[in-house]
Amino acid sequence: MKAKTAVRGSRTGRPIMRLLDALGKRWALRILWELKDERLTFRELRERCDAVSPTSLNARLKELRDLDLLDHDESGFGHTKWGKQLGEQLMALSEWSKKWDARS
Repeated sequence: MKAKTAVRGSRTGRPIMRLLDALGKRWALRILWELKDERLTFRELRERCDAVSPTSLNARLKELRDLDLLDHDESGFGHTKWGKQLGEQLMALSEWSKKWDARS
């Protein structure tokens, strides 16, 4: 198990606060989203993430791997078991956001 780290703006260290802190970092959600359907190489992922610099992409990938949300093998980056479960939650949020956006 990974050591718990400090969370910006929170003294509680609650799991939800740690997760929201990690997902709130630039490019983190976009990376997770782009990997929702398939494994991608670094180059493919960078192309899908528009203007992300290689340095920023490397930093986010390392953080997401350290959180056990992503892994890497010879075919590229992809979701771990935990990443897939988070992806299911994000898909539910995506569906909710469509309804919210279409409200009258």
